[in-house]
Amino acid sequence: MFRFKKRANNKKYRLSTMARRLVTVSDSKSIISEQFRTIRTNISFSLPDRDLKTILITSSTPGEGKSTNAANLGVVFAHEGKRVLIVDADMRKPTLHYTFALFNTVGLSTLLSRQSEFQQAFQETPIVGLYVLTSGPIPPNPAELLASKTFDVLLREMQNHFDIIIFDAPPLLSVSDAQLLAHKSDGTLLIVHSGVAEKEDVLKAKAILTSSKAKILGVVLNNYKMPKKSKYYYEYFKTSV
Repeated sequence: MFRFKKRANNKKYRLSTMARRLVTVSDSKSIISEQFRTIRTNISFSLPDRDLKTILITSSTPGEGKSTNAANLGVVFAHEGKRVLIVDADMRKPTLHYTFALFNTVGLSTLLSRQSEFQQAFQETPIVGLYVLTSGPIPPNPAELLASKTFDVLLREMQNHFDIIIFDAPPLLSVSDAQLLAHKSDGTLLIVHSGVAEKEDVLKAKAILTSSKAKILGVVLNNYKMPKKSKYYYEYFKTSV
């Protein structure tokens, strides 16, 4: 029977640490958590004729919130009863091991360079059904590792063990990593930081995805400030869920 690597750390402590970073854990009835559940529903219905298992989360530039979105989406998919894996595919500036309070001594880079075994690299989170594959130590050649046949074999193996696989990838305009992953994923979600992202950069990112024949599931407008006139509606909605 296949077994994943367990953490020896106190589960209650890890959950409280995660809650400070994940709104879907700390405040599951908030309007923001509800929006993540809406995104989950929209993703599920976006490709009705295909079995969507691999989702790429990326952005045009750094700092737009792609990793936070990837983590929270992983949580809401797990809450739905799915067996979910979040992969930190940003082997240049990884962050998911901080979000979930995990070790990062083994991970994607050690698997792709054949320095660790499949069963050793995956770690459980306190969220039932949610697992994380951290980036592993930063390698000198991330793009080459993602383009390798070893990655294709690993992807097939992951698909055998999980219902949903979410890739947290580097920004599209910085390096080619996300473009490589977009071509191999069933769908791509583009994160756009409201009021910060430049229209020209977003259009360039879309062009890159199109050229790589990626299936764009949609765009998430992150950190959008709701108009004050909508205050009462959202307060009512918040207390009703």
